[in-house]
Amino acid sequence: MISKDSAEHYVWGDGCDGWYLVNRQDMLVIHEKMPPGTCEKRHYHSVSRQFFYVLQGVLTMELEGTKHEVRTQYGLEIPPGSEHQARNESPFPVEFIVISHPSTRGDRTDLI
Repeated sequence: MISKDSAEHYVWGDGCDGWYLVNRQDMLVIHEKMPPGTCEKRHYHSVSRQFFYVLQGVLTMELEGTKHEVRTQYGLEIPPGSEHQARNESPFPVEFIVISHPSTRGDRTDLI
């Protein structure tokens, strides 16, 4: 059994939090929390397919130039090779699950 409370924690970006729920080469499942006004670097994965599922709040996901507002209990799939950027444009924190298959370790290209 694993929960956010017992999972390995890491900090990324400007004060964003992540917890490894499953951390294997064939699959990565993380719980992430983004404070208001934060974002990640725009990037893509050559091999990994991702699925973002929002637990709380509204996640703004820019995917191939299209802006998606992913609300609580909704998700968005990110196919391999797709340029994307997660942002929290709301005044409240957003929490979500990211499932990556296979793991994104070593499979990320940041864009300018």
